[in-house]
Amino acid sequence: MQSSLEKLRKFFRLEAENGYNDSAIIGGLAKMLDYWENDARNDGLSEEIIQVVAGRLRDYSRLSPDSRKETLKGVWNRVKKEYPENGDEKPRQTQPEVASVPQTEVAPQQDEPPKREQVEESAPTEIPEAKPARRPPSPRSESAPGAKSSKTPIALNASLTVLQGVGPRNAKKLEKLGLYTLEDVLYNFPRRYDDYSQLKPIKSLWYGEQVTVIGTVQSVTGRPIRGGKSHITEVIISDGTGGLRLSWFNQPWLNNRFKQGIAISVSGKIDQYLGRLVMNSPDWELVETESLHTNRIVPIYPLTADITQKWLRTIMKQVVSYWAPKLIDHLPDSVREAADLPSLSEALLEVHFPNSQEQLNQARQRLAFDEIFFLQMGVLRQKRDWQSVTARIFDVPEAWLQSRMDALPFSLTNVQQKAVSDIVVDVGSGRPMNRLLQGDVGSGKTVVAALATDIIVQGKAQVAIMAPTSILAEQHHRSISKMLLNEQDVLTAEEIRLLVGDTSESEKEEIRQGLADGSIKVVVGTHALIEAPVQFQNLQLAIIDEQHRFGVEQRSALREKGDNLHLLVMTATPIPRSLALTLHGDLDISIMDEMPAGRQVIETHVLRPRERERAYSMIRGQVLDGHQAFIVYPLVEESEKIEARAAVDEHASLQEEVFRKLNLGLLHGRMKPAEKDEVMEKFRNKEYDILVATTVVEVGVDVPNATVMLIEGADRFGLAQLHQLRGRVGRGLDQSYCLLIPTNDDDTENERLLAMAESNDGFVLAEKDLQQRGPGEFIGTRQSGYGSTLRMASLTDIELIENARERAQALFAEDVNLEKEDHQLLGEALDRFWGNTKGDIS
Repeated sequence: MQSSLEKLRKFFRLEAENGYNDSAIIGGLAKMLDYWENDARNDGLSEEIIQVVAGRLRDYSRLSPDSRKETLKGVWNRVKKEYPENGDEKPRQTQPEVASVPQTEVAPQQDEPPKREQVEESAPTEIPEAKPARRPPSPRSESAPGAKSSKTPIALNASLTVLQGVGPRNAKKLEKLGLYTLEDVLYNFPRRYDDYSQLKPIKSLWYGEQVTVIGTVQSVTGRPIRGGKSHITEVIISDGTGGLRLSWFNQPWLNNRFKQGIAISVSGKIDQYLGRLVMNSPDWELVETESLHTNRIVPIYPLTADITQKWLRTIMKQVVSYWAPKLIDHLPDSVREAADLPSLSEALLEVHFPNSQEQLNQARQRLAFDEIFFLQMGVLRQKRDWQSVTARIFDVPEAWLQSRMDALPFSLTNVQQKAVSDIVVDVGSGRPMNRLLQGDVGSGKTVVAALATDIIVQGKAQVAIMAPTSILAEQHHRSISKMLLNEQDVLTAEEIRLLVGDTSESEKEEIRQGLADGSIKVVVGTHALIEAPVQFQNLQLAIIDEQHRFGVEQRSALREKGDNLHLLVMTATPIPRSLALTLHGDLDISIMDEMPAGRQVIETHVLRPRERERAYSMIRGQVLDGHQAFIVYPLVEESEKIEARAAVDEHASLQEEVFRKLNLGLLHGRMKPAEKDEVMEKFRNKEYDILVATTVVEVGVDVPNATVMLIEGADRFGLAQLHQLRGRVGRGLDQSYCLLIPTNDDDTENERLLAMAESNDGFVLAEKDLQQRGPGEFIGTRQSGYGSTLRMASLTDIELIENARERAQALFAEDVNLEKEDHQLLGEALDRFWGNTKGDIS
C-alpha cells in the first residue's frame, strides 16, 4: 500500500475510535492536508483522488459527528474504488505487480479448465430488448450521450450480464468498480498504460526493463515449494538469440497449457535470480491470437478483488470494439473541426486500445476537451441564469462617490478604482452583481468592499459580510467600521455589528432583532450569519471573503437570506488564469494586481535548520528597532508521527532559552475565539514582541509594525499558503523579511521554497503552485463535483482550456438553449455531465 494511503487509513481509523470528534490530529483532521497532499503526489496517486480527499477534509471540522462518519466512509470508499488493491479493511501484503496483475488475484474463469462463464473472445450480439441495469441513484459525470436521444443505442443501458463471460457473479464484482451498464464500460478509462510495442531480442534484455518478448517454449516444469504450501511453474523460452526463464506461482494448471515447441508472447518486468535474467508472472498469449495483452500499448484499468487485468481487458475489448463505432458524436461537426479533434468513436477506441502513442494522445485530447467544454458551457449557462433575473438598482452619483473616496486617508490605486467602477456598473444594471474580487496579499480588497458596502447602505439597504474565521471577521469589522464611521456618514457603531460563534447569546439576540427590523445596516460575521434565526429586513449585498473556504451549501444559505441580492466574493489567493477561466466563468472578475503606494517588497530567504540562530538574531535586531515578528509552526503540539516543530512546545522553549528578555505570545487554532482575540489585541498593542503561531494567522491579521515572518517546517506548506503567511508582514512602511526554514537540510532545495525566494508576485507563484500541486489549493470546496468529473482533462492545460472556452462561447452565442437539431444530443450530454443541476453560482 502506498504510504500516503496507509497514513490516511490510520488517521481515519483513529478518528473512528475517538468517536469522530476531530482529534485524530492535533488541530483537526484537516491539518493532515498540510503534508499529505505532497506525499500523495510523490506516491503517484491520481489528482482526482487527492482532490476528493482534500475537498472533503477541509470542511470536516464544521460537520456533526454523524456527518463526519459518513464523510470519512464516503472518502475511503472512493479511495477503494480507485485503488481497490489498497482498500481492504485490514492491511495485506501487496504482491509485486507484473503488468498490473497481482499474483494473489485469480481471474474469474480465466486460464482455468473451461467453466460455464468462461470468457470467449468474440463480439457480443446486439441487445435491443435488454433491460436497463439497476444502479444506485447518482448524477452521471461522463461525457456520454444521453440515452433518451433516438440517435443513441438504447442497449447501452443494458446490464453487463448480456456480455459473454459475465454472469451474475462477475457482474457483482464489476459493480465494485462502478460498472453497471455497457455505457459505464465504454467510459471506464485506463488509469495508465504499459508500452510493450517495442519488441526486443532476448540477448538485448536488461534488468528492470518492462518488455515484450516472443519465443518458443523449450521446457515446462512444475513443482511444489515452501513445504508444499505453494506451487511454481517454470517455462524456458528461446528466440534464437538466448533463453529466458519464466515463473508463475500457484497456477498449476499452466503446466498443461504450455507445450514444448509452441510460440508465445510474454510481457513483464525483467528480474534477476542467481545471476540469470528471469520474468516473474508475466502476461502471455499464443502468438496466433490477437495481441490484446502483449506486443502493444497495453491499458491498465482499476481493479477489484478477484478480477485480473487480463480478464477485464477482454471484457473491455468486447464492449469497446463493438459499441464505440456505433456512437453518434455529441459534439457538432463545426466544433470538432474547429478544435481539430478526432470523432468520439475514434477517441474511445484509441484511448482503450491505442495503436500508437500519437493516436493515444489525440484520443485523450478529445476526451479532455469534452470535459472542459462541458464545464465552460455549464458556467456560461449559470451566468445566463443569474443574469436573467432582476435585482434592485442602486444609483451612485459620481460626485457622491468621489467625495467618499476623497474622505479616505489614502489614495486608491488604479486597480482599486477600476474595481469600484465595476461594482458601480453592476449594482446599477438591474441584474444581480456576481463578481469575484481577486487580489494579491495586501492589494487593498477591504477598501473596495467598504465602498461597496457604503453604496448599498446609502440606498437604505443592508449588507452582510461573511469571513471563514472569527479573527478575519473581527479584522473586517474593525477596518470597515474605521472607514464608514466618520463625520460624513449617518452610520453609528450600533448599525455595524459583529456576529461570530463566540458572541454572547444575549448580544446575538439583539443583533438578530436589529437585522430583522432593519436598525442594523451592516453585519460582519462567520458561519453564524447563515443560522436559521438570522433574518434580514432588506439584505441587498452579500460579501464573502476567502470564498473557497466555504462550502456550496454555506454560500447558498447566505444568498437565500435576500431576494436576488448582489454578490461580491473575494479571495486573497491569486487564481491562475486557466483556473479562473474554468472555475469562475460564471463570475465577472476584477483582478487587483497593483500594490498600494508604500508597500515594500518583502525580502525572502531560505535558511538551513542549522542556521536558525541567524534568524533569531535578525528578530532580536528588529525588536530592538521597535518592530515585531511572527514565528509560525506547522503543528500545535509535537507528534510522534510527524517530524516537525510545534507551536506550544517551541513557544515555551523560545521564551525560556532564546528570547528571555522579550515578550512572546502564543496563538493557535485550538484556542477559544475569545482567547485568540485577546492575544491578537495584545500583539497589535505591542504588548508582545513576538507572536508564536500556527497557520491561524494565514489570513486577516493586520499588524503594520510586524517586519519579520519566520516560518518553521516551511517545506510542509504549499506555495499559496506560504505567500499568504508572508503577506502578514510588509504591511507598513518599513522593510520586511520572510525567513523560511525547512524540516531538514536537504529540503532547502525544495522547489516551492526557492520559488518563494525568487518572487513576491502572488500570480506568478499561483501558476507554479498549480503546476506543482494541482488545482486543489484554489478549488477549495466550491466545485465539489469537479474532482470526479475531470478524468482526462488537466486544469494546468491553458491551451486546451482557452480552446474549449472559445468554442463554448461561440456555440452559446449561436444557440443559447441548444435547441437546434444538431445540438440536441450535445444538450443531453451536457445535462448528464452536470447531473441535471444548475450547480453553484459563486
